[in-house]
Amino acid sequence: MSTDKLHVVCPGCGAANRVPEGRLGDRPRCAGCRQPLFTAHPVTLTDANFDRQIGRSDIPVLVDFWAEWCGPCKAMAPAFAQAAAQLEPFVRLAKVNVDEAAGVAGRYRIQSIPTLCLFMGGKEIARRSGAMPLGAIVQWVQQETATRRPT
Repeated sequence: MSTDKLHVVCPGCGAANRVPEGRLGDRPRCAGCRQPLFTAHPVTLTDANFDRQIGRSDIPVLVDFWAEWCGPCKAMAPAFAQAAAQLEPFVRLAKVNVDEAAGVAGRYRIQSIPTLCLFMGGKEIARRSGAMPLGAIVQWVQQETATRRPT
């Protein structure tokens, strides 16, 4: 079991928590608000909390840029939610409504939705546009994160 401590940002209060890597699967709770750090559901990100969630997290973060009026976004939403249940606690899944977080969407030059962006170490490492089924989401994330893990 690894004893390396990773920063995991609380989806509730935004506090950065240090969690031993080998204990990620033990249902860790936030040291501040005592809420679970992982809920098997995507976290909602806004212009206000995006940088903290992305920049302070030592685990990869997969962000779905979407909009309420987008048919393909709505069609992919259940698969993305199921992917959260499969990929957590080793990957955080999050959603950004481009209409409500126009600053973040503009900064990352989101031109079509849905767009999935994968972040590691606060930086975007991969991007895919268009709706994807559950299996494709999980496979893509696992492939991208496996090729970029430190040796």
